[in-house]
Amino acid sequence: MQPIITVSHLNKQYGQKTVLNNISLDIYPGQIIGYIGPNGAGKSTTVKILTGIIQDYQGDVMVMGKNLRDNILEVKSKIGYIPELAELYDLLTPREYLAFIGKLYHLADDVIEDRSRKMLDSFSLLDNIDQRMDSFSKGMKQKVLITSGLLHNPTIVIMDEPLSGLDANAVILVKELLQALKQEGKTIFYCSHMMDVVEKVSDRIILINNGSIIADGTIDELRQSSADSLEQIFSRLTSGGNQVQKADDLAAAMNR
Repeated sequence: MQPIITVSHLNKQYGQKTVLNNISLDIYPGQIIGYIGPNGAGKSTTVKILTGIIQDYQGDVMVMGKNLRDNILEVKSKIGYIPELAELYDLLTPREYLAFIGKLYHLADDVIEDRSRKMLDSFSLLDNIDQRMDSFSKGMKQKVLITSGLLHNPTIVIMDEPLSGLDANAVILVKELLQALKQEGKTIFYCSHMMDVVEKVSDRIILINNGSIIADGTIDELRQSSADSLEQIFSRLTSGGNQVQKADDLAAAMNR
């Protein structure tokens, strides 16, 4: 099987700071990739490169056999991007906003309307389809954002903290949605700090720290015969596993 995404010797610097250091990986169709790491590890930079937002980098990124640099609009048309925070045009209604997004992907009006209604209905937002989004909660806006990222039926879905602000039922729905998309052969690149969710939904977990990949495998491979949770593995590999002592020191500092 040919990889759907190939990243080769990816490097990115901001001034003197190296954010990504020689990242290389292959991602295959139908995989759910959990891409995790501490704050500042390089996750969001990787995502912004894969989605074409950042174009100033060293190395090569191939998506569906196309060089990202040379075919950026074609590649973008195959990708659905769901960020943690996005500036929705919140003076619009969901119907208006999704119509705008659909037009960017050259979808027909009837397709936009049909998909918008069905997807918002799944998120229990159909009754709000004509309500201005400036009155929406963060979770409601996030549901519209997820809908907008999937509206054009992308082949690759890139999610950066997609569960931010969602209620428990919506979190369950998105987890089930990931499995449904996988069954359709779609590739999911999933960034999150919610270790329990990453552990449950991912076929493969990539751990990045200080701009470099330090672990890559299934959850069983990462455990290496131990019974550690992904959260414990993450702590051990990125902080030396001394979080209990750090918590004690933090609590003690408040009493000084």
